[in-house]
Amino acid sequence: MGATEHVVVEGENKEGRKEDGKERVDEVVEQEKEGEKLDLEKGPVGAVVVEDSKGLERFEDERDHFHVSMLQRLNPTNPLRIVINGGTRVATPSPSQSSRFQPTPPPPRSQPRSTPTPQPSVTTLNSRRFTNKLALLLYLVHKVAAIALVCFLIFKGIQGLIDGSNPAKRKEERVLKYLLPQVEAASLLSITLAFAWQKALREWPQIMVYFILWCTFFMSLSAGILLICFQKPATDGVGVCFIAFAIGNGLYACWVSQRVGFCYKVLLKSLEPVDKFRDLNQPAYWMLGAGFLWMSLWILAVVGALNFYYPALVIIALLLSLCWTTEVMRNVVNLTVSRVIALYYLRGMQSDTQFCFQRALTRNLGSACLGSLFVPAIEAMRIIARGLNLLEGEDEFMFSCAHCCLNVMQSIFRYGNGWAYVQIAAYGKGFVRASQDTWALFEREEMEPIVDSDMMSAICFLTGVCSGSICVIVVAAWTAKVHQPFTATISLLAFFIGYLMTRIAMALPHACVSCYYVCYAENPENRLFDKTIKERLELIKAGRDVVVPTPRVPRRFTR
Repeated sequence: MGATEHVVVEGENKEGRKEDGKERVDEVVEQEKEGEKLDLEKGPVGAVVVEDSKGLERFEDERDHFHVSMLQRLNPTNPLRIVINGGTRVATPSPSQSSRFQPTPPPPRSQPRSTPTPQPSVTTLNSRRFTNKLALLLYLVHKVAAIALVCFLIFKGIQGLIDGSNPAKRKEERVLKYLLPQVEAASLLSITLAFAWQKALREWPQIMVYFILWCTFFMSLSAGILLICFQKPATDGVGVCFIAFAIGNGLYACWVSQRVGFCYKVLLKSLEPVDKFRDLNQPAYWMLGAGFLWMSLWILAVVGALNFYYPALVIIALLLSLCWTTEVMRNVVNLTVSRVIALYYLRGMQSDTQFCFQRALTRNLGSACLGSLFVPAIEAMRIIARGLNLLEGEDEFMFSCAHCCLNVMQSIFRYGNGWAYVQIAAYGKGFVRASQDTWALFEREEMEPIVDSDMMSAICFLTGVCSGSICVIVVAAWTAKVHQPFTATISLLAFFIGYLMTRIAMALPHACVSCYYVCYAENPENRLFDKTIKERLELIKAGRDVVVPTPRVPRRFTR
């Protein structure tokens, strides 16, 4: 009995599952008749094939029908939807996920495969390569030779002082007694004046721009008059040079009076980030200290050159080496300040001044050496070309090529200019490439009239001249009292020392103004910049603000 009941129950379960399967298939047939056809990526799906009643009775596996009926009731967004097409079960992704899971079909064979366009390399702010290695090697070789020459000449000087039978002993003793104290005093005075100029320019920029223009005029004129009063041929020649420069300085101060207001605004705005970096002046301290020590040894070498062959040529060589060395020191300070300020403008970073100083002394030193060698020469030739252009006249044949010379110098200026130090410091570019890229930025933003008429480089130059003139007045009066024959020589040395040391300290405001112009040209929409340059450009384009052009000789004087 138990076995019979079990068979009967199982048969009833089979019949129930068959009837349940028939009902679900009938529901699918009715949905197809109403027009609900499933469409997945291959167009309309064919009608669902429904087996007849005899086939349904002969189902071999009732579970298949059960699973089919359950899967038809799944959510349509489920990726495991099953479509019964021609009696075949196909698992396909849902339309919302087909684009995510289905691979992109390969392109037809007839179409050639497109080559990807190369993307431009992103300029890094942390370049580790050394720039201008050849210039760096040349400078290091020169420095080793200069140190060796200075040590040798100091040895010759000491030897001359010890050897009592040497006829040059008396001359060396006289030089040490009447020349060395004045030169050392000029060095200390120039360092003091350098930091005084820098501090005053940062505190009172508007007053100091006018003050530097006219103070340089009066100081150079006073130095020239003082030297002429000594009534010596050497001092008269040096004094005439000072007076001629004073006249040119006065004319320049009158000519640029319309630009002083804009220069003051740019200077005031560009010096704002300096307060965020308390140690930004430390590179200038180090360079001035090293400069003072080197000049002390240098003057001893000059004394020793008097006891050597061709003293005049040796002293000229020492002077050229001193100029290049101090110019490199100035540009090291320039590169350090430029990197700190440029990264602040471009990325909003507060960089470590010591790290930037080490970078300027190592990786970017080659660019500083190359720029120190060529930029002063290029700017001097450009000034000469502009001076010749002043004398240009329609009826003067000898000045017919003046305009051509000026254009040539403008072309050379694109490949080597002082604005390049910003991109050298920020991106680690070489000197020539940085000059080209920087000038291209100015051309893109149409800023050439503004940067070409910038006064900051002239202000720093005149500050050095003013310090040199003050050193000349002090040292010349001192020397004329103790030993007048050395007056002209010591006056020239004092002027060069005062000028060179002051330029090292003035590299900080000069670098700040350069960064302001170059970083504005790179990203004018930066929130750290105001509308000073933009408004100036709009006024120039509208013709309401005239950039002072290079003056010409009036036509009535050329006939």
